[in-house]
Amino acid sequence: MALSEHHDLRGGRPVWTDDACPPPPADPLPSHCRIAIIGAGIMGAVLGERLSAAGHDLLFLDRRPPGRGSTAASTAEIMWAMDVPLRDLSARLGQAEAARRWVRVHDAVSRFAQRIDGLGLDCERVDCPTVYLAGDLLDESGMREEEALHRKAGLPTRFLTAEETAARFAIAPRASLVSTGGFEVDPVRLTLGLLGKAKERGARICYPRDVVGLAPLQQGIALELEDGGQVIAEEVIFAGGYECARLFLPDAFRLLSSFVMATAPLPRPPWRERAMIWEASEPYLYIRSCAEGRIIAGGEDEDFHDSARRDALIEEKAGTIAAKSAALLGLDAPLDIDRRWAATFGSSPDGLPAIGPAANMPHVWLSAGFGGNGIAFAALAGEILGTAMEGGEDPDAACFDPYRFSPAGSGARQAEPA
Repeated sequence: MALSEHHDLRGGRPVWTDDACPPPPADPLPSHCRIAIIGAGIMGAVLGERLSAAGHDLLFLDRRPPGRGSTAASTAEIMWAMDVPLRDLSARLGQAEAARRWVRVHDAVSRFAQRIDGLGLDCERVDCPTVYLAGDLLDESGMREEEALHRKAGLPTRFLTAEETAARFAIAPRASLVSTGGFEVDPVRLTLGLLGKAKERGARICYPRDVVGLAPLQQGIALELEDGGQVIAEEVIFAGGYECARLFLPDAFRLLSSFVMATAPLPRPPWRERAMIWEASEPYLYIRSCAEGRIIAGGEDEDFHDSARRDALIEEKAGTIAAKSAALLGLDAPLDIDRRWAATFGSSPDGLPAIGPAANMPHVWLSAGFGGNGIAFAALAGEILGTAMEGGEDPDAACFDPYRFSPAGSGARQAEPA
C-alpha cells in the first residue's frame, strides 16, 4: 500500500486558480527538522503558521506547488455549523457531548478569524451571516428544534419563518436558521499568506517532493522521498487533504465528489447581506458571493471519487446547480455560467474531522478535515495539535480522534510528542 493516495483532485476551471499570487519559491531539502508537515494546502498552512509562531522548526513537503490541490477547488465558506445537524448528532452522542463538539468548532472559527485579521493577510476575508434553509433533512419543525439546541448551547442562531427569510434576504420563501460568526475568504490567497508568515519565521517549503515511506527511529521518523532524498523529523503531521494516508486513516473517512459553478463578476449579488446560503437537503445546494462579484454555487454530490467519471458530469451538474440556484433566489432564468468545476472531498459518519495521533506509529499525527467545513477544521486542528506539540493535551481532543468509530475506541495514545 502506498503511503498516501494519489488522486486527480479537481477538474474543470475553478475561480481561485486565476490568482495572481505565485507560490513561494521552493527551499533546499534539509536533513533534519523538528516537525515535518506533509501537505502545503490550506490544512498544512493553518497548522504551519500556528506552529511556527510557537517557535517550532518546520518543514513543509508537498508533491504539488502549495495551494494547488484541493485548496484551489474549495468554495471557502467558513462556517461553524456542521453537515450533520446538532439534533442528529445529539441523538447519537447525547445532547451535552454533541453541543461540546459544535461549540468547540464555533470557538475555533471565531479565534481563526481574529488570527487572520491580526496577521494582516491579503485574502479578502468578509464576515457574513449564514442562512440554513429548511429541506428534506430538517423541515420547519426540525429547524425550530435545531434552533432550540443551538440556543441551549449558546450558539448564535435565530429561527426565521419562510416569510421572514424572504423579506430579510430577498430569496424564495423558506423557513431558515440564521447564524453569525461565519466568513468567506479567498482560499488560495489565505493559504499562501499563512505559508508566507511561516516562512518568515524560518519554515522551509519543499516541492514538488513526494513522501513515499516512513521509518521509525529511536528519536523520531525518517521520511523517504520518491527522488531518493531523506529527512529526519521528530514529529510528522499528515495534512495532505483528500489524498489519504490509508495506513493510518480509518476507512470510516470516505471520499466523494462535489460540483461547483460560478457566474462572471456582477455588480452585486441578487440577495441581501452577502449571506452564505445552504440547505438542509439531500442533495443540497449552497450559494455564496466572492469579492470579485461572482456568484458561486455548488452541491449535487456523488458517492464516488473516480476523477474521469466525476469530470464527465461537470457540464450536467453545473446546469442543474445554476437552475436550482435561480429558483432559490427567485430569478426568472438560470444563472449564466462562467466557470464550472468538480472536486474530490471527504466525509465522516459524524461530519467531524480526524485529528490526533496515529495508532500504529509513534510521532505520527493525522490532520484530515473530512466534512463540509475543511477550513474550519483546519483551525481546530491548529489548536489541538499546537497543544500536542508542546507536550500538552487539548481537553476536547478525544472528540475528534481518528479512531473514535472503532469498537475499541482510540488506540492512539501511544504517539506522544518527544
